[in-house]
Amino acid sequence: MLLRKALTNSHGGVLLPSFIRNDVLTPTTSAVAYNCLSKRYINLQEYQSKQLMEKNGLQIQKFRIVSDIDQVKNIIDDPTLKANEYVIKAQVLAGGRGKGYFKNSGFKGGVKLTKNKTEIESIVKAMLDDYLITAQTTKDGILVKKVMIAEAIDIKKELYLAILLDRASGGPIVVASPEGGMDIEKVAETNPTAVHKFPISISENSKDLERQLALRIAGEGLGLDGKLKEDAATEISHLYRMFLKLDALQIEINPLGITTQNQVICFDAKMNFDENAMFRHEWMKQIMEENSSEEDPRDRLARESNLNFVPMDGNIACLVNGAGLAMATMDIIHRYGGSPANFLDVGGSVNQAGVESAFKLIMTDKKVKAVLVNIFGGIVNCETIAKGLIAAKNQVTVPLVVRLEGTNAEQAINLINTVPDIISAKNLDDAAQKVVGFTKTT
Repeated sequence: MLLRKALTNSHGGVLLPSFIRNDVLTPTTSAVAYNCLSKRYINLQEYQSKQLMEKNGLQIQKFRIVSDIDQVKNIIDDPTLKANEYVIKAQVLAGGRGKGYFKNSGFKGGVKLTKNKTEIESIVKAMLDDYLITAQTTKDGILVKKVMIAEAIDIKKELYLAILLDRASGGPIVVASPEGGMDIEKVAETNPTAVHKFPISISENSKDLERQLALRIAGEGLGLDGKLKEDAATEISHLYRMFLKLDALQIEINPLGITTQNQVICFDAKMNFDENAMFRHEWMKQIMEENSSEEDPRDRLARESNLNFVPMDGNIACLVNGAGLAMATMDIIHRYGGSPANFLDVGGSVNQAGVESAFKLIMTDKKVKAVLVNIFGGIVNCETIAKGLIAAKNQVTVPLVVRLEGTNAEQAINLINTVPDIISAKNLDDAAQKVVGFTKTT
């Protein structure tokens, strides 16, 4: 049975499959936060992923982008985009577009298929400059500024291909499976022999994947032979070169499709990049600027303040220094019957202004009923934290519990004790019980 692929691109961070990670955590609050830490701020819209793949030699479906309705006529008359069927897709940083709807017009579906060229203009008109609401957006939706018009391609076979950094092998690893188009973790659970891993040696610092290894991945990993095997090996080689060139942490092609014309095409792409390499990639800055209007204001504030922040569903805000301590803090809150509202790591170089920004960030969440500050001062000076807490206290309208240990902790506690509205805790157990108690009584 032929599969019609109305493509949707996932954006942001992509978690390493659990069968690759070495550090599998128990399904506690801290595990959820750990997974969320894989999030990156360089979020790509679908057309941006396709542009990167096309620029790096990968085979993709033909497409064009419009930001004005007047551009549509020239595009549909372009002979290089001639197709039997077209897919029209609203470009926003949110999944579930196909099942979404538009706020003002009521038009249903941010992804549409049509064989009639004359319908393209009216579909684009219904999408542009309206707010698309999906299961992954707020109730107000996201303003659609760009629409992609692409050829729709029939897929007869869906494969899975990814390159990512692997701690166990100490370098890149290719993950391949003949069972694509679905969650690779589910494939690993139901049919683990269908998932194949190929570590890549980086000892020679080569920017190219050896042809024999690429052919082996195409054959053993994807289950292909003949010309399809040769073509897939070429795509694998281009993907690896792109992975290195762009300082990627993970590039996942799902599906890598075999079309009815026996072409190997890269469809949906999830990409995750090392934001520390941004200084040598001007395109990263351009993409972030282009997508900034769709960014969650909390993410922007966290990035500007050099804070690691992940919103969660609970009602106890957490301000902690160090990811490990943050996860331990959330777990102990959970142990005493509470529910964390966020993961917030202020880092080891936080100053007073950073503490104030952190409070501003966590108090944007209207669900917060209490705040727990848990600081273990090593590099961080507890006195600096205390001064920041006192300066930012007027931003906090809920009970504030503080536990401080380490460098200048005694001086810090003395400062805090001068402010009646800040509750000092003797230790982490005491802090957790107190903060959970406030949420039970309010």
